[in-house]
Amino acid sequence: MKSFHGKLLRIDLNSKSYREETIPAEILKRYLGGKGLGSYLLLKNVAARIDPLSPANRLIFAVGPATGTRMPGASRYGLYSKSPLTGGYAESYAGGRVAPKIKAAGYDAIILEGRAQGPIILEISDRGVNFYPAGDIWGKDTYAAEDAAKDRTGASEAQAAAIGPAGENMVRFACVENNYWRSAGRCGLGAVMGSKNVKAVVFHGQKLPPVADEALLKKFITDLLSASKELPAVKNYRKYGTPQMVALLNTAQAFPTRYWSRGTLPGWEKISGEALITDGNLDVKPKSCPHCFLACGKLTTIKTGPHAGLKIEGPEYETIYAFGGLCCIDRLEDIIYLNDLCDRLGLDTISAGNLVALAMEARERGFKPEFPAYGDASGAARLLEEMAYRKGPGAVLADGIIPAAKALNLEDIAIHVKGLEPAGYDPRVLKGMGLGYATSARGACHLRATFYKPELAGIISPAATEGKASLYIEYEDRLTIFNTLINCVFYRDMLQWPELQTLIKALTGWDYTVAELRQTANEIITMTRTFNVSAGLGKKSDLLPGRMHSEPLPETGALLTEAELLKMRQEYYSLRGWNQDNQLVTAGKE
Repeated sequence: MKSFHGKLLRIDLNSKSYREETIPAEILKRYLGGKGLGSYLLLKNVAARIDPLSPANRLIFAVGPATGTRMPGASRYGLYSKSPLTGGYAESYAGGRVAPKIKAAGYDAIILEGRAQGPIILEISDRGVNFYPAGDIWGKDTYAAEDAAKDRTGASEAQAAAIGPAGENMVRFACVENNYWRSAGRCGLGAVMGSKNVKAVVFHGQKLPPVADEALLKKFITDLLSASKELPAVKNYRKYGTPQMVALLNTAQAFPTRYWSRGTLPGWEKISGEALITDGNLDVKPKSCPHCFLACGKLTTIKTGPHAGLKIEGPEYETIYAFGGLCCIDRLEDIIYLNDLCDRLGLDTISAGNLVALAMEARERGFKPEFPAYGDASGAARLLEEMAYRKGPGAVLADGIIPAAKALNLEDIAIHVKGLEPAGYDPRVLKGMGLGYATSARGACHLRATFYKPELAGIISPAATEGKASLYIEYEDRLTIFNTLINCVFYRDMLQWPELQTLIKALTGWDYTVAELRQTANEIITMTRTFNVSAGLGKKSDLLPGRMHSEPLPETGALLTEAELLKMRQEYYSLRGWNQDNQLVTAGKE
């Protein structure tokens, strides 16, 4: 069996210096990689009360033991930091072609510390770290910055992650982009990168990932392909991608619309997954990350009209919900244009769409005529530009939902948890999603358990609350292990606990029982909780906005009462082993 240990790279931006550290095997055995390693390093290296945009914050890149192998779905990296949007624990993930190059450079984790004196590009390879001035590309959009950063290194196989104007201006929901259309979107980590004057990070190298049992891994992948590639769910991802969710959520009447005031969008069929692939003005082709057979990406080109020639990988469901549902924009070409604009500027489409919709609601209420009306795509585009550059009426939105709602006197209707807006699953219908939004460490997150899947698939009733916390934890634990490997969560149905045990043994040589893996997951989740409690985001932050309890959806009268949420939440705390008042936690500290 090959020796299994890790490499950490620390980059001091102040002095333009770096050093390597060995990550002991016992740390990797305890936390594996990805989210486990990133969360461990965050707790050890970042004081929870610091200003997220100060040099004292760190930006941590991490990959996992599956990264760089031929394992389908393993082409993802994670970013970890203190969030400038929520003030708490931050994690965000992106697919594409960057993650394998981080591993090829020879590292399991990279920590950016301090702040450069001026704009820079970092080149990280198996030969060391180079620092390049980036004043000439500061201000460029993410597409141009990515291309320029790769060109500057001269490495033909290099891949880059870059920020746009939003990150440079420290817009608190700015994201990090790679391969033009792949986004580490949530929590504002593009603003952290911008606060450090890092325009782009370029990765390349020739290192091979350590694999304990190559034969077992090869057999595992062969068996996975044989068992999975013809599954109906896989075929749907290939055909429709995530936009298939538009029909599902509207049918369930849980598609957030008109800034969370309705559960269906009239005419939703025009922005559905079916419409995307049948629209005669759109050329749509499947696109995948390396070695992935889902090919859920949709490389979409607009053929004619005002946006003729525009090409993106998307739009994803969450972007369609945010601009199509919340903002009532019912033309796919317009949503694609807004998606492209967000990608170029470096804005998270979920947060940006929620904020545009909040502004539209302010206009609807008659006191902000300078904001666009519902359905106004060109007004939405103007507002996105204003957010990214902190100018004009949109500047009030650049610091995120909490200060924006306060400035607009709309705190009573603002929808968020801990300052992070939810994805496109209304918790008044999908009550397990409500529990997930409330308890997720990074705010109202849908990806910690993707619990919409069992609720929409009939595994458990969406309206049920009894026993929901237990099933939620089952999903959250398993997907936490996904995020340590790091493997795409869309493989959730194909990689149950036995498959994860085999995969981890092939990669690392370590035999885990299911109970041990679940304990690992619980400890990692508890670490994220520990960081939040230390940052002042404890039990009182694990709540939903009041509208979810008091404002029923008009189509069905669906409501998640506060009593239902609190009961599920207390069961969740108890099953996690967290103490009763939850101001401190009982596990996970060093």
